[in-house]
Amino acid sequence: MDVMKKVPVREQEPAVRAKNFEEVCLGYNAEEAVAEASRCLNCKNAQCVKGCPVSIDIPGFIKEVKDGNFKEAAAVIGKSSSLPAVCGRVCPQESQCEGKCIRGIKGEPVSIGKLERFVADWSRENGIEPEKPERTNGRKVAVIGSGPAGLTCAGDLAKMGYEVTIFEALHEPGGVLTYGIPEFRLPKLGVVRPEIENVKKLGVKIETDVVVGKSVTIDELMSEEGYEAVFIGSGAGLPKFMGIPGENANGVFSANEYLTRSNLMKAFREDYDTPIFRGKKVAVVGGGNVAMDAARTALRLGAEVHIVYRRSEAELPARVEEVHHAKEEGVIFDLLRNPVEILVDENDWVTGMVIRKMELGEPDASGRRRPVEVPGSDYTMEVDTVIMSLGTSPNPLISSTTEGLETNKWKCIIAGEADGKTTKEGVYAGGDAVTGAATVILAMGAGKAAAKGIDEYLKAHEGK
Repeated sequence: MDVMKKVPVREQEPAVRAKNFEEVCLGYNAEEAVAEASRCLNCKNAQCVKGCPVSIDIPGFIKEVKDGNFKEAAAVIGKSSSLPAVCGRVCPQESQCEGKCIRGIKGEPVSIGKLERFVADWSRENGIEPEKPERTNGRKVAVIGSGPAGLTCAGDLAKMGYEVTIFEALHEPGGVLTYGIPEFRLPKLGVVRPEIENVKKLGVKIETDVVVGKSVTIDELMSEEGYEAVFIGSGAGLPKFMGIPGENANGVFSANEYLTRSNLMKAFREDYDTPIFRGKKVAVVGGGNVAMDAARTALRLGAEVHIVYRRSEAELPARVEEVHHAKEEGVIFDLLRNPVEILVDENDWVTGMVIRKMELGEPDASGRRRPVEVPGSDYTMEVDTVIMSLGTSPNPLISSTTEGLETNKWKCIIAGEADGKTTKEGVYAGGDAVTGAATVILAMGAGKAAAKGIDEYLKAHEGK
């Protein structure tokens, strides 16, 4: 075995997986996991831990895997993370833990994410459950939103002994894990639901179909229902559009709606009657992970799919792995291209897009080179479906119905990075509701920080 190279991970063949919604990556078996774990140098001053937003003891759990102690490895991870099977699949490890791995300086970094996934899957398959606290302290905390930030905050607070209730607006818990990330990247029944059940086993209650701001307000939760603190982890579900002609036509979707129909409402399955437009030629505008998810979903629904992105491949914000998988499956990348108009027929259905060629100029505030239009370069691409994947912002419903809760100009809730504290006493926030659309693991890190902040706040106000 070459210790400088990762143990390869088995995957479905591209031609096969492009026609189904089963998980692409098949993960390690026990033998492969032990072999990969043996590549870890077990550094004393582990840089990988510094790259993890939830501070998992990475060398600690990998050492247990190396020794074949999978149950102990799960216990090490469980001290820091409530969603290991999720993180092992969707975290951008290459820019976090694995990006800081010392082994990666001269060779390939240890496959930390795939090892975390193996441990989580092994635990689920062998019936390993998290330990519930012996008793609660009788103090109530409300959590708004059951996505990664809310689940993490709730799980940590429950471990501390608090009585936690999560209020979820949709009929299924999980937030973006359930409605945003496709089945072929994150199976719902096999992975997401068991992780949510593990949080519930810690004593957390989840109430679905509760729209905070309409069904009940934060002020009512605190003044009438006895919750001493509230965490807002409601995400960023409001899609952005370009504002170009034809954008309101039939056949134009936000990636949010398109993926929600497929993931949460099971439109990809023949035995569900959820409507979804199965286009023949689909253009997905954008270059992030959500754009890749929408493109690969449309491909599996039978379309020829084009990613239209105004910068070059080097600037694509999506994970390298997601871009690689999309290309393998047959998604076509039209780079340095930007739509300027959506063309429609007499019945207001999409027939095509006018696309303008771009070139890269000087770097902008984000450090990426700014795309500049090429004069006289417009051409028409025939499509029957356009999916806009340009990011999302928080829904202002909660902030607009809560006295004393301040937001910034993007309608994101203002909250402390270290503790999630907002401008309203006893109310904390984190994840996409604060930062705008970001990653699952960053939302989890914010939920973790807020749980600590809430614990300190409630201990300081005990008996008051």
